[in-house]
Amino acid sequence: MAKIAILGFGTVGSGVLEVLRRNAAGIARRAGEPVEVKYILEVRDFSAHPDAALFVNNMDVILADPEIRVVVETIGGTRFAYPYVRRALESGRSVVTSNKEMVATYGAELLALAKQNGAAFLFEASVGGGTPVITPLHQCLAANQISQIQGIVNGTTNFMLTKMARENMGFDQALKIAQDLGYAETKDPSDDVDGADACRKIAILASLAFGRHVYPANIPTQGIRPITVADIAAATGMDCAIKLIAWARRDEGGQVAAGVEPMLVPRQNQLAGVDDVFNAVLMKGDMLGDVVFYGKGAGRLPTASAVAADVIDALKNGAKVHDSLFWQPSEPFDGLLADATPATYYVRTKNIPATVLPALYGEGELVLDKGAEAAYLVTYIGPQGLFEARRKAEALGGSVELTLRQLSE
Repeated sequence: MAKIAILGFGTVGSGVLEVLRRNAAGIARRAGEPVEVKYILEVRDFSAHPDAALFVNNMDVILADPEIRVVVETIGGTRFAYPYVRRALESGRSVVTSNKEMVATYGAELLALAKQNGAAFLFEASVGGGTPVITPLHQCLAANQISQIQGIVNGTTNFMLTKMARENMGFDQALKIAQDLGYAETKDPSDDVDGADACRKIAILASLAFGRHVYPANIPTQGIRPITVADIAAATGMDCAIKLIAWARRDEGGQVAAGVEPMLVPRQNQLAGVDDVFNAVLMKGDMLGDVVFYGKGAGRLPTASAVAADVIDALKNGAKVHDSLFWQPSEPFDGLLADATPATYYVRTKNIPATVLPALYGEGELVLDKGAEAAYLVTYIGPQGLFEARRKAEALGGSVELTLRQLSE
């Protein structure tokens, strides 16, 4: 029998316990032996819980027990999770986590530490929740050179944008509904709506696809707060949807660019039809072409099921999994992996006459004119052109309220 420990007993941690028990027979068959939770590390009081005997509040208890073979980390963040995970890997135990912040920040280090100590470090649930993305990328697509990743990887913002589009509601109202349904944090939803969650996920995918650690701090990131009902109506009129897109691209010379930003997505693009809390990740391989992974990006049991699948993989394959699951370390740098390629942009301005916009931005199409507010679809412009146009707009006493790039193939 394989004994494991769970660190943290919140939404995901409690879900892991439930999945392992509810599907115990199937998991034992796939793992080759029964899997049992022996410890749950928690600082909160669970003395009244039916499984009170499992709870401990000291990591040393877990590390001192030679029966523990896999540690499941669901604490979140890095303050406590990172040192706990390091200690577990150094002791030769495999670690499974859903912690996107930790993987995005310390992934290269922890992968190397796992291999060095004959253990596995697995994190399928850190990107797609219950939707497999990591395993297909390093196993099924291993014969492909991945040149580009584009995805909707945050279910909260996708739900909000869907609400705004379908029900003609503003950002604040859509956020309130998302919070009421438990999709967004009540106290501080900024990780979702300002793009940090999506940034960490694309950092993980880019690191694995391109083979070298990509840090979230180097990825330009924008959220959806500035999006209005008028923007969504304008996008609809152009046969587009507005989606928060996380993307990464490597050119033929090996240069990497990445970003998280709300974008105009043409309706013929597969990502335009991904609605509500669903996620989708499109990858471009040189042999396979385009492949899309689609499913719910979050939820207690979907995420826990991905964690449980990693536990099985860790027990069966151990450090062998790192023959394909790895990336090289790199140093963070001052600057951003920005894309300088000219593109089509939607620009919304305030206190700038619509008749002036062609002179500011060049060739394009007026898509909104409400007097003080106007929007213009610029056919072809680069970052420097956008900067100069913004500067001129401000010199005229106006402002640029929103700039959205159109997603290209």
